Amino acid sequence: MPYQYKREPLSDDEVNRLTNACETFDEKFVIWTLLDTGLRVSEFTHLTKENIQWQERRLMIYGKGGPYGKKSKRRIIPMTDRVRRLIDHHFAEHDNMGMSIRTIQRIVKEVANKAGISKPVTPHVLRHTFSVNCIKKGISTRALMALLGHDRLTTTEIYLNLSPEDAIREFQNKW
Repeated sequence: MPYQYKREPLSDDEVNRLTNACETFDEKFVIWTLLDTGLRVSEFTHLTKENIQWQERRLMIYGKGGPYGKKSKRRIIPMTDRVRRLIDHHFAEHDNMGMSIRTIQRIVKEVANKAGISKPVTPHVLRHTFSVNCIKKGISTRALMALLGHDRLTTTEIYLNLSPEDAIREFQNKW
């Protein structure tokens, strides 16, 4: 079997350190939105006011793939209260994101360094952390598949490498 790149989600402690290390609005906007939505970095950079369903408190994302080639696959992502406040604030002043993929990657890396997290932290690690946290909260893999915009459950299952401790805790909580 070919070597599978192991995505390492952040632990709860690392997530707390990361969120607490955010000092500027941009840092909070990037870190908290990626942690609470599971967006791909390219989807985040392409957000505009048109993607926001204000009344329903959710984002409409046109992501990878889809029947008509690139970016025709639509999915809906609910906004947490903290993300809704950040998006409200950002889009009150701007029509689009105004940040490049490189800028977002740099912000994630800088905040992780401030938080003293030694392992590599990228926007994709935050997407993976979102996925694991959804599972920990009891969200089904089918629902997670829809939130992440995956076509196949096997793609979503890559994100589910729960630690042995998580598996044991889940067993003990449910048995």
